[in-house]
Amino acid sequence: MTAKPDQSQTTQARTVLSIDAMGGDRGPLPIVLGMAASAEKNPNLHFIVHGPKDDLDRLVAARTVLRGRCEVRHCDEAVSMTDKPSQIMRNGKSTSMWSALECVRNGQAEVCVSCGNTGALMALSMIRLRKLPGVNRPAIAVLWPSRSKTGFNVMLDVGADIRADCKDLLQYALMGVSYARNGLKISLPKVGLLNVGTEDHKGRSELHEAHELIAQYEQSGDYKFVGFVEGSDIPGNKADVIVTDGFTGNVALKTGEGTAQLIGELLRQAFQYSPLSRLAQLLAVSSLQRLRKRIDPRRVNGGVFLGLNGTVVKSHGTADETGVSAAIKLAVTLANSQFSQKIAARVASVNTLTHDEENATSEAE
Repeated sequence: MTAKPDQSQTTQARTVLSIDAMGGDRGPLPIVLGMAASAEKNPNLHFIVHGPKDDLDRLVAARTVLRGRCEVRHCDEAVSMTDKPSQIMRNGKSTSMWSALECVRNGQAEVCVSCGNTGALMALSMIRLRKLPGVNRPAIAVLWPSRSKTGFNVMLDVGADIRADCKDLLQYALMGVSYARNGLKISLPKVGLLNVGTEDHKGRSELHEAHELIAQYEQSGDYKFVGFVEGSDIPGNKADVIVTDGFTGNVALKTGEGTAQLIGELLRQAFQYSPLSRLAQLLAVSSLQRLRKRIDPRRVNGGVFLGLNGTVVKSHGTADETGVSAAIKLAVTLANSQFSQKIAARVASVNTLTHDEENATSEAE
């Protein structure tokens, strides 16, 4: 689930993305089709694409819009969905995923986009790009369709790490605020901490500790903390940024995507029930198209890895042309906003305050 901002408006600066063409379940074709769809909307967009050169050269050459705007870098191997992250970290140098990340590490591209194995991509991202100073655990953030004015809420972590203590959750809040400000243009994001209830006595101890920390840095972090939120608030307008651990976030994400698909299937079945219902479908076709577009997980495809020295967008492994184009749209938005540098500055500023307070406390003791 991710990516809203319109990519149709061109920017003056050239934007270069590094694309792992071999990470998805459907092979390189939908990757190249998604690149072509994005290139048609943004004439300043260029690609470095990684995978088997002969196959990619043929696919790229068939799309006129990509000619002169796409460099192919040959890679013999690809990371499969069943590969273990530890195995790829030791033996993955010849894979398209490794090569795609190297381009961001070397400054040749601004963002890496991959449909590949999430665990392997996060592991390689951490060893090749490294974590930002002061960041303990990177997070994966997604844009969740909501009733807010922007139409989306930011939710993190959704699967980078199943563990998170109170300081990790504070860092997630800070990174989520930066994402909301740069990706959704929200000047003062509202932050909520996901819990089993909004009452003060509910939830685990680390959530109560995180509640105190996030509230404490509200002013210096330049956000509004709304306290505990529940699962029903994820698509609501109570908070712009929903903070949680990776286990809870991933379960919520997969549940939401499955529910969206179920609603679409039930609507199709309902309108095929009788001749009258089929007539009603024809009369409501424009409204149904808007609804379908609104809840289509492909159009909000792309989780962002936060807390690294570089930006990585993770697309669904099953993404088609529409899903890949949505992930690329998100990558362009973040690249143009200098997102990675802004997150680094935000985390560093609060880490400095935390360090000063800890020193003051130890001196007082």
